[in-house]
Amino acid sequence: MSTIAETLADHFHRFQGGTITDATRTAVKRLLLDYLGVGVGGSQTGSGRIAREFAATVGGGPAVTLIGDGRRASSVHAAFANAISSHSVELDDIDVLALFHFSPPVYSSALAVAEAVGASGEELLRALAAGCEMMERVSRGSNPSLRNRGYHTTPTCGVFGATVAAATLLKLDREQIVSALGLAGAQSSGLMEMYGPSMQKRFNPGPAARNGVTAAMMAQLGFTGAATIFDGERGFLKAFTDQAHPDQMLADLDRPFQLDIEFKPYSCARPIHNAIDCALEIRKKGIVLDSVRSITMERHPDWGDYHLNAKPKTYHEAQVSLPYSVAVALTDGQALFDQYKNERLGEPMIRRLSEMVQVTLEPSLPRGVSCRMSLELSDGTRHVAQVDYPKGSIQNPMNDAELRAKFDSLTRPILGDERSARLASLAGGIEKVGKIGDLMAQTAPKASRQAVAEAL
Repeated sequence: MSTIAETLADHFHRFQGGTITDATRTAVKRLLLDYLGVGVGGSQTGSGRIAREFAATVGGGPAVTLIGDGRRASSVHAAFANAISSHSVELDDIDVLALFHFSPPVYSSALAVAEAVGASGEELLRALAAGCEMMERVSRGSNPSLRNRGYHTTPTCGVFGATVAAATLLKLDREQIVSALGLAGAQSSGLMEMYGPSMQKRFNPGPAARNGVTAAMMAQLGFTGAATIFDGERGFLKAFTDQAHPDQMLADLDRPFQLDIEFKPYSCARPIHNAIDCALEIRKKGIVLDSVRSITMERHPDWGDYHLNAKPKTYHEAQVSLPYSVAVALTDGQALFDQYKNERLGEPMIRRLSEMVQVTLEPSLPRGVSCRMSLELSDGTRHVAQVDYPKGSIQNPMNDAELRAKFDSLTRPILGDERSARLASLAGGIEKVGKIGDLMAQTAPKASRQAVAEAL
């Protein structure tokens, strides 16, 4: 009987010469635009800058573009840095269970390998579809137990998606894919102990993307890995979960995979978005902020104990603070990266509203991320809003124009209008792009390109 890794290797080996459905093609293309925008924006943050500097100076062949930079690095180091950049402004995608982000590990790995080997846009699309499906299958097989034990799904499951994406582009055979999955499992890691004032959370997708490229390249060179990496006595499912669902990893392999990807309109942890939408809905009532007397946020117990810090000291803490996010939504009417910058944290009105938010548990709410907000004014007027499906979810989606507006807001200040538009155009027609390097070349800011030209 075949192991899980062997069965999945058979399945994903067929991606190399196969086709993907129109629905999957649309999903991965929309996410490509979003990833590039978020990656460019995140590359200029403190964590993105350090990651780029590390990749550019640590060594290796300069084969792959560093997003938001004029320099290049080896494929493993570029994947590492680009994954961190794309996770540095808390605007990257999310899956339907709000458990992980597809693009930092999978897209960073795929783009690095695609550029290194001169792959076409069509080949990239197949690799992205394969990588995202693999990551989702591993998550379904291991969650919620994996997350509840304190492991971070994005890197622990993402390394397998990154590996399959890279393996598809490297055209590994079936046995090599089995080995690559084994080697990916040997490198699977990532803890939920990542919140606080540090950059810790930004780091987690970096090793997953890098390790995925490493696993695929090592397997290509002949390094063999354990075929029992998932279902073995000491395998991934036994080590990372208390209750695994191996059948979910292999379900419906004979059918087109439905890839559900949600997008973020707000620059913070996804389970906070419902609360922001509640605040924005109440804000439309024309309330006077000085007259706000109390704010109560009811949350489902699934997420009730998360994101409660009302006095964040850095923007890293603010982006995982429900009270702060509600406060800026009420004051500014939005919650983009500018609202979370350090200079905003001490503003009197934001601090007052943030410290006023009281979070209570309400198990009757229909979804784990559901929120119901009650805001009372000094005259006794009470406003209530409940949001079960936040903006950007499958049930309340961002349309193409909204995704493009998000992309433009992130890239134009860094790339300029012309280069931003060119990048969006290439991403939108990625299947017609002959070499991925042509796409990635558009991600370098003008100043960085001039600096590199002068150095040469």
